Amino acid sequence: MKEIILVKYGEIILKGLNRSKFEDMLVRNIKKVVGRENIASIRKAQAVIYIEPAQNTDADSLIEKMRKVFGIIFIAKAGVFQKDMDVIMSEGADYVIDALYGAQTFKVEAKRSDKKFPLKSPEISREMGGAILSRLHKLKVDVQNPEVTVRVEIRENEAYVYTTGARCEGPGGMPTGSSGKATILLSGGIDSPVAAWMIAKRGVELDAVHFFSPPYTSERAKEKVIELARIVAGYTGRFNLYIVPFTEQQLAIRDNCPEDHLTLIMRRMMMMTAERIALKNNSLALITGESLGQVASQTIHALGVTNEVMTTIPVFRPLIGMDKDEIVTIARKIGTFETSILPYEDCCTVFTPKHPTTKPTLPKIMESQSKIDMEYWVNKAVEETDWVLIEPQN
Repeated sequence: MKEIILVKYGEIILKGLNRSKFEDMLVRNIKKVVGRENIASIRKAQAVIYIEPAQNTDADSLIEKMRKVFGIIFIAKAGVFQKDMDVIMSEGADYVIDALYGAQTFKVEAKRSDKKFPLKSPEISREMGGAILSRLHKLKVDVQNPEVTVRVEIRENEAYVYTTGARCEGPGGMPTGSSGKATILLSGGIDSPVAAWMIAKRGVELDAVHFFSPPYTSERAKEKVIELARIVAGYTGRFNLYIVPFTEQQLAIRDNCPEDHLTLIMRRMMMMTAERIALKNNSLALITGESLGQVASQTIHALGVTNEVMTTIPVFRPLIGMDKDEIVTIARKIGTFETSILPYEDCCTVFTPKHPTTKPTLPKIMESQSKIDMEYWVNKAVEETDWVLIEPQN
């Protein structure tokens, strides 16, 4: 019996005349993630991508990799059968029987794309359900909340039978690279890796910038950020991580500026530095993990003051309306949470003032900032920036 992998996508379907461009991009991303050598054939038709694994290639391992490919909403291994109801009821029912052992309830859903097939979808569901019940007498039908759903699809040339479940879900979104390129300010905390994942889900290709302040932040802290970047790269593919030495800049701010303005002036300098790195590498926007009101530097007043330094590209904040519990839920889902909570220092927390201002005004911040040579320190940071090519975790 032949098996294939069915891949389905969501909002790409809505792209009208541009749809084929997005479909082709998704196919390229799939080949890149699973390896072209592991695919015997791949084709697309009727909003489905059909993948035949290469000989001796484990289909389950390909599915596991594709579960991180943006643009995919559903993946399943399916048996391929003749478009004959007797064959579907015998061989197809046998194919899914292992997935039904141990379950108490199930239902059958059918889709008939070939309208010449003699049975309509409800009739296909009824016949297939009867065939399954004849094999597993204790199983019961539950059309509202079944433990297992069996799907039968009658397509142009063949019939496909498979089961669905949580392991079939993809991340959704748009194919990586379909929405341009942006640079994420990546710290070692919980928020920024989630922001990176969320913006990448919209089809954005990523670079990342990390500010590193030795000896106040350790090599372990830097390795933690690199590890977080690798986890994110499991969804986005490889990207560049630019590591900015920032100790002298922070000391200059600490020694010359009012304490309650330290964090905001530091954030302004970071944004200026990140913008210049982004422009050098053809990024179209900056991304941050800021959430409104979470800390003093993330009030509306503070964010307005921070944004003022941007001259060329926009700043996107995917987490702006989320609370911490919502962010943590996503961090756990994508696998970054356990790494994010490792107890290594972050440069943003090393020089945190005891009583930061929460309602800053731009004139006062500019007056404080005038006590340092902002342009000199930003240029120095950019010139001394190093970079690491981040590959996905194995």
